Amino acid sequence: MTDLDLGPDAYPVPGPQNTNLADILERVLDKGIVIAGDIKIDLLDIELLTIRLRLFVASVDTAKKAGIDWWETDPALSSRAARNCLLDENRELRERLEALESKTDDTSEQLMSKGT
Repeated sequence: MTDLDLGPDAYPVPGPQNTNLADILERVLDKGIVIAGDIKIDLLDIELLTIRLRLFVASVDTAKKAGIDWWETDPALSSRAARNCLLDENRELRERLEALESKTDDTSEQLMSKGT
């Protein structure tokens, strides 16, 4: 028997480990991955358009650790943020209404005092 023969006593040679998509996705979401790129369109040395693309793929926990939590304050993505946005808008409208009503009251008082 030679070294190249694979008989019943031969040990299997370990090959590359199989990694499925779920394992890869778990690693990416756990650590995060950043993809960045710029697109620039020039015509005769005149910059017409520049687009900067940044993509950060991570789990919510990993993003929060990186200081990214914009989805919590975006009214389109968070019902709590939408509710807060509506409350703020309502408060501002009430303040404007109060200011207008007080101006109207002041004006009517001035007109009444001039009339007497």
